[in-house]
Amino acid sequence: MLSLPGAVAGSGPDAGVAAHYGNPLGEQRMLDAARSGETARDLGAPVIVDLSDRGVISVAGPDRLSWLDSVTSQSIRGLAPFESAETLLLSANGRIEHAIRVLDDGETAWLLVDSGETEALEAWLQRMRFMLRVEIADRSAEFATVGWLAAGPQGEAPAALAAVAATAEAPGADTPQLLTWADPWPEVVTGGVQYAQTDEHPGADWWWRETLVPRSEFGMLVTAVLRGELRIAGLLAAEALRVAAWRPRLSTEVDDRTIPHELDWMRSAVHLSKGCYRGQETVAKVHNLGHPPRRLVLLHLDGSEGALPAPGDEVVVAGADDASGTLTTVALHHEWGPIALAVVKRQLDTAAELRVRSAEGEIAASADEIVSPDAGAAVGRVPRLPRLGARKTR
Repeated sequence: MLSLPGAVAGSGPDAGVAAHYGNPLGEQRMLDAARSGETARDLGAPVIVDLSDRGVISVAGPDRLSWLDSVTSQSIRGLAPFESAETLLLSANGRIEHAIRVLDDGETAWLLVDSGETEALEAWLQRMRFMLRVEIADRSAEFATVGWLAAGPQGEAPAALAAVAATAEAPGADTPQLLTWADPWPEVVTGGVQYAQTDEHPGADWWWRETLVPRSEFGMLVTAVLRGELRIAGLLAAEALRVAAWRPRLSTEVDDRTIPHELDWMRSAVHLSKGCYRGQETVAKVHNLGHPPRRLVLLHLDGSEGALPAPGDEVVVAGADDASGTLTTVALHHEWGPIALAVVKRQLDTAAELRVRSAEGEIAASADEIVSPDAGAAVGRVPRLPRLGARKTR
């Protein structure tokens, strides 16, 4: 899609796709409009996002789901054909090493990952297969990923995308289905827990989808955009909406110390009562007896000077010398203005007057708590954390 008019290449973990096509805020409004409840005629052509730099790994064989279940954080042993899940590969100390979006078609599990993960994850899986009946392959050269926002949980893919998308038939089925991963973020999955203390989670209508397209057909999508059958939004648009949904991402929010509790990833990617897996002891101990040492917050940034900070910039309490946290993703939202996700110390008073130290000077900020400072220590107290995601009508 970088060949399309106005395309500006992304940077950092997204250097292989377009950040925008000349109008980042306009593209964001187009992408977000799918959730507005308006009719297709009012919305115009559907909007897609090029994620073709992302990795695709296939795991085939009769042992695929039980094996993946045994080595990662989510319960996917019973994943039905064309159901989606999210799971984490943790270190022995419970730190996040890989975040995996899982779609199973009844014969093959498709693992979708950020571009920087593919080689290391595929190599790790190959080492861990032992005598199991699984076949692992990096399919990134064969399949590209395309993102889009659905109007609701059962939203259908745009017709021009569906026409070229990869398909598969579940065993015993007569009709092929698209290989489309549906993000589970809108609600707390079975076995998970939400650390955000809110009844109206901003991710409740984050109906994000990722569809696989054979690279041999990818040029047809470019043609569809040029013909007006599809519209295209850059990754900046998708990232801003992700930040507003409080949705973590491995390439941006995770460092070498991150545990799932810190990012509220317990709501979608961890099953608290499944069998043993690497890192489970830390997951259980922090949730039941301790507290995550850091936590994710959403920052609303002062945009009056027209300056945006950058990921990695420090968050401080006004007048303090020591940093209390670090920005992970910065975005310009089409309604909220400049916002950011940040990982901060658990003890930080989010009601305090906050500043972000940027190259342009200090920028004032206010925080919305995502992970509560009381998160964890679940044993011996009355549960206060909501277990069901609340949907809201836009």
